[in-house]
Amino acid sequence: MKRKFSPGRVLAWAAMALVVLVTLFPFWWMVRTALTPAADLYGDNSSLLPHHPTLINFIRVLGLTTEAEARAAGGSGAQIDFAAYLWNSIVYCGLIAVLQTLFCAMAGYAFARLRFPGRDLVFGIVIAALMVPPIFTLLPNFILVKDLGLMNTMAGMVAPTILMTPFAVFFLRQFFLSLPRDVEEAAILDGNGPWGIFWRIALPMSRGPLITIGMTTTVWAWKDFLWPLLVGRDEDNRLVTVALGVFLQQSPNTQPDWTGLMAASTLSVLPVLLLLILMGKRLVQSLNFTGSK
Repeated sequence: MKRKFSPGRVLAWAAMALVVLVTLFPFWWMVRTALTPAADLYGDNSSLLPHHPTLINFIRVLGLTTEAEARAAGGSGAQIDFAAYLWNSIVYCGLIAVLQTLFCAMAGYAFARLRFPGRDLVFGIVIAALMVPPIFTLLPNFILVKDLGLMNTMAGMVAPTILMTPFAVFFLRQFFLSLPRDVEEAAILDGNGPWGIFWRIALPMSRGPLITIGMTTTVWAWKDFLWPLLVGRDEDNRLVTVALGVFLQQSPNTQPDWTGLMAASTLSVLPVLLLLILMGKRLVQSLNFTGSK
């Protein structure tokens, strides 16, 4: 049966296409600028495609050219040790995503299935933390990490966020509430306690929500800038986002090296974009659960 194209449906599709266009246009312009020679940047801004596309901006920000070659290409001579910073970002995001998802799953399961004194009060306090802006916790976390001697270390960078976030705990608790009681009762008859039920029953059945939390946490951590800038100033622990700011500051010219900066920004986006492409279908499927018992 063919669907009829009503005016409302056409308007809905048009509005959705406009939203997608507005969302993707900044990313496209970033890639276009990265492919534009520095000499053509201001004279070649009326077209959606560069007239003389080149990969020199990517080559020079990766440090594959000499400083003289980079300056000859219109760059500032600044370079980024992209491989090292990319590895730091992967370690930073991986630690936060894996540990935070695991600990939030433990907390969510405890609030959903276990009974202990003060459970509802503690859960209320956790949910109330959603109303606290992250900037309010920045200074206390900084002082704590400094007093612990963890400045300029990966441990200090991930310490405030590896345990839990209120939203993740709430999200996973709602899913664990939807798990059938019969499965848990059968596991108890087989001799499993709460810990065994969590690892053998609850976690395998919650792969979708866990992937959702893991991916959203990864994306959030990948674009984090202020906290890694404060704690991870050492070049050995510098993340890609911080490196982009350093690259911008290293430009000795009177104006920023926009083509090099856009090339470096494009490279920094690719790992997360690849992750979303590979896991996007699983993410959509995991969001289809209704939460009903």
